[in-house]
Amino acid sequence: MRKALVAGNWKMNGTINDVKELASKIGQAERTDVDIMVAPSFVHMHSVGEILSGTNILLAGQDCSEFDQGAFTGETCADMLSDLGCTHVIVGHSERRQFFGDDNKRVANKARKAEIEGLCPIVCVGETLEERDSGRTIEVIERQLCAVFKMIQNKFIIAYEPVWAIGTGKSATPEMAQEVHQNIRQYSTVHSHLNGSDLHILYGGSVKPDNADELFSMPDIDGGLIGGASLDSESFLKICCSAAKLIN
Repeated sequence: MRKALVAGNWKMNGTINDVKELASKIGQAERTDVDIMVAPSFVHMHSVGEILSGTNILLAGQDCSEFDQGAFTGETCADMLSDLGCTHVIVGHSERRQFFGDDNKRVANKARKAEIEGLCPIVCVGETLEERDSGRTIEVIERQLCAVFKMIQNKFIIAYEPVWAIGTGKSATPEMAQEVHQNIRQYSTVHSHLNGSDLHILYGGSVKPDNADELFSMPDIDGGLIGGASLDSESFLKICCSAAKLIN
């Protein structure tokens, strides 16, 4: 049985006081029927980690470098995240792919570097609206996954995030998301070292309290990678409740 997982990606948001308040509210609502994770910006990681210390809330990085420590100005390497108490790191988020040139090879290298440092990679995959309209959704996602499967040897998490649904207010219908998640699970079973039935596959793309129940009722959706709604503790915790109720 795959336990529900809800991860909040706070992106580049919040002052130090904002994130301390947010982390405190989430930490006070810890629960055992769903794994809850937050990914603050790197500059807030230490403060958030201190607030969540002693809770079962997991800490994740939003990205990591494909390189080890060294002369790479502005980068954050995986062992720095591990040193701050992170257990997971997001790689390949569509915003990293779109704005910072993270191609499939770089994403795979980042995932491998995270794995070496003891972090569980959350590998993001997804298609643009043009790719979906041209019927290439599965082709694009399988190509993204193939690069990672060649590099990773241990457990990882996949997050399907249709690019056209991120931050737009649009969301894939539950049936659309389920179709892709099912394909990812089947493809992973055949082409990776993992048993697809054990693989956590999250959905990301404008998940909100009012659509979480429908999305999480799908058999191959194991939780969510939450963006905007994770910045509001009440909304985020409602989504966590939906995941606990419908997935476990």
